[in-house]
Amino acid sequence: MTTLPVSDAELLRLDHQVCFSLHAASRAFGNVYRDALKELGLTYPQYLVMLVLWEHGPEPVKSIGERLRLDSGTLSPLLKRLETAGLVHRERSPEDERSVIIRLTGAGEELRERALPVPRRMMAATGLTVDELRTLRSLLGRVTGALDEA
Repeated sequence: MTTLPVSDAELLRLDHQVCFSLHAASRAFGNVYRDALKELGLTYPQYLVMLVLWEHGPEPVKSIGERLRLDSGTLSPLLKRLETAGLVHRERSPEDERSVIIRLTGAGEELRERALPVPRRMMAATGLTVDELRTLRSLLGRVTGALDEA
């Protein structure tokens, strides 16, 4: 295992930037997800919304945004495209007219079955074991929490 250099000048090297490693990994994930999701007709951000709805059922837009760390300016057009595709339905909350609830349609629920192989395909593409992936997720969760606090 290599250690990080201690000099400030060395720390400025691109290959010492954790943020760049995360960025490069994210782009690589995006490329593999693009292929995996093509047959489902979903983009990666749309897939994330569907994951939330498959797991939690109907959700307010605000809650989906919080779970996915997306602002409403990004989330609203994405939800409109999912609605146009017939996968979700948007409706005003009867308790609070300002709140919009997102529900899966029958087609959205049926798409879940076709999406079942995607996580295993992605796990295989990483070349990591299940335990390594768990460790990576844990470390990334710690980093995210620390950065949120900073």
